[in-house]
Amino acid sequence: MPEKIIITAAKEDSGSRIDKYISDNIAQLTRSAVQGLIASGAVLVSGTPVGKNYKLRGGEEISVQIPDPEPMDALPEEIPLDIVYEDGDLLVVNKPKGMVVHPAHGNWNGTLVNALLHHCKGQLSGINGVIRPGIVHRIDKDTSGLLIVAKNDRAHVHLAQQIREHSFTREYEAVAVGQFKELSGTIDAPIGRHKTDRKKMCVTAENSRNAVTHYQVIRQYGGYAHLRLRLETGRTHQIRVHLSYIGRPVLGDEVYGRPSKWVEGQCLHARKIGFIHPSTGEYMEFSSDLPEYFQAVLRKLEKM
Repeated sequence: MPEKIIITAAKEDSGSRIDKYISDNIAQLTRSAVQGLIASGAVLVSGTPVGKNYKLRGGEEISVQIPDPEPMDALPEEIPLDIVYEDGDLLVVNKPKGMVVHPAHGNWNGTLVNALLHHCKGQLSGINGVIRPGIVHRIDKDTSGLLIVAKNDRAHVHLAQQIREHSFTREYEAVAVGQFKELSGTIDAPIGRHKTDRKKMCVTAENSRNAVTHYQVIRQYGGYAHLRLRLETGRTHQIRVHLSYIGRPVLGDEVYGRPSKWVEGQCLHARKIGFIHPSTGEYMEFSSDLPEYFQAVLRKLEKM
């Protein structure tokens, strides 16, 4: 979403031109870029639009609305893919830990979408635009495991509807920090954007959506638990936020928990996926073996 920056001019800035003052005080904006924002009405001084020749008197509150950058077209790249299933409508891909799903600021290359564009020769659904072609749902960069990709818009709509109706099976395995008194349970807590850190999500009653995660303890170790989790809803960072909310964060989650010397990034794997095929009407289900990084953590826990 667009970013708003608010700065207050000091008394000693009296007489400065508004475009020069802003470019001097907001590092990512050139003077010409500031002039473009002023012309579009994105710069307010004490709540009022001004021209680029406006000179500060000192003490004004300056609001600068910085729009989201225009997305770049994703480009095909010859990157190996672990394809679990593929037909004319869809693919099921086993994403490795560390791979970003789609291009974004700071990750324009080397993503799953770049690899899919090469593999599918551009035959991907266009509903999510040029940056996220084919992407029906996502998993985080440091989460490994299965996700589904649509090759055409009809399949995309059908699969997305299943996700909305909670008939789309998504099971994960995770290692959590802490012990569980109840060996199974449900975390039912709404999730919304964090008030102060817009890159994070949190459990909140304000501007949130319902979120439900079911868990089962596979095994407990000294201070850790191996879990199976099933998503009833699919909110951003849902498992990570919910486990942190109950005081049992995912091992290695640096955003909602703390770093771990055992694993880089969260120990979370999308183990199983199930859906009704958009053309045949057949229920299909696929599972993925735990990757080596996850098995290595379990071996260390075995020795505790």
